Amino acid sequence: MATFAFIHGAGGRGSDWQLAADELHARGHGTVLVDLPCDQPVGLDAYADAVVAAVGDASDVVLVAHSLGGLTAPVVATRIPVEALVFVTAMVPLPGERGGEWWGNTGHSAAFEAQRLPDDSDETVYLHDVPPDVLAASEPPRDQTGEVLDDPNPIERWPDVPTAFLICADDRFFPAPWMADVVRDRLGIEARSIPGGHCPYLATPVTTAAAIERAWLDRATLPPVHLCAP
Repeated sequence: MATFAFIHGAGGRGSDWQLAADELHARGHGTVLVDLPCDQPVGLDAYADAVVAAVGDASDVVLVAHSLGGLTAPVVATRIPVEALVFVTAMVPLPGERGGEWWGNTGHSAAFEAQRLPDDSDETVYLHDVPPDVLAASEPPRDQTGEVLDDPNPIERWPDVPTAFLICADDRFFPAPWMADVVRDRLGIEARSIPGGHCPYLATPVTTAAAIERAWLDRATLPPVHLCAP
């Protein structure tokens, strides 16, 4: 069995992943719900420290990174033993790249605008497929400071850790076809598609947990990452 450590996205909370964590508990796994210092004026080093502290002496750790959490996960994997990295519609950093540069380097604006959404509200972009009762029961978002986006990513190469990427078929913030191209271009691997929008931990927690577990089970056969330049 594994210990899945969840690294939330911008302005999030560890508890965002509680429903998926409950499903993994039911399957016999351990989980760690990390609260990043996203509301403090700190950078990637402090984010990685928070994950390392939360994991503690847990064994068989699998890092699950969502959205902005993708900047932190590979840094953590250079500090502690990790069985696998599972990215869930997450940012894929390159060595030395600042998070603030990532958007332009990957062409996010053009991909987002090409959808011609009626507005850019949270309800339209992030929460369109989340059941109302689940949304009502979830905790409100926290503030997100910008310092973490100013930090050059300190990894010198991609960690030597099995890596899987899950794209969300109905994601409007990180549109699936564009995200698949980013993963292919940057990591040289093919992403796996799962149902749901940008918040699958709320919209489709059971299928999301199953896909995360499957990525861990497949870790020995995952293709190696071939990190590419932007």
